[in-house]
Amino acid sequence: MTETPGREHPRLRLDDSFASPIRFSLMAAMGEDLELDFATLGGILQVSDSALSKAISALEHAGYVQVRKGQVGSRPRTWVHSTTVGRRAFHAHVRALQAIVDFGAGGADAP
Repeated sequence: MTETPGREHPRLRLDDSFASPIRFSLMAAMGEDLELDFATLGGILQVSDSALSKAISALEHAGYVQVRKGQVGSRPRTWVHSTTVGRRAFHAHVRALQAIVDFGAGGADAP
C-alpha cells in the first residue's frame, strides 16, 4: 500500500449518517428548504413505513432533520424538514463522493 504524504483519501470525509441508501435518498429528496410529509417521502423513496421511520429517526438523532407532528382534519400527520446542519453535512458528503471519483480517476495526481 502506498501513501501520498500530506493527503488523506477523500473517503475519510464521508459521513456515516448517509451510509444507508434510504437516509442518503431522504436527504437528497429534502432539497434546500423543503418540508415533506411522511407519506410523500415514502412514495418518493419507495420504501416501507418502517424503513422510512428508522431513517428519519437516525437523521433526527444526528440533528440533520427536524420532525413536526400535527393533524390534518382528524388524521395525524408527520412532516420532515432538513436542518441547516443536515444540509451542510449532506453537501460535504456529496463533495467527498465526487472527490473519491476524482481521486480514483486521477490517481496520485488528483487534488
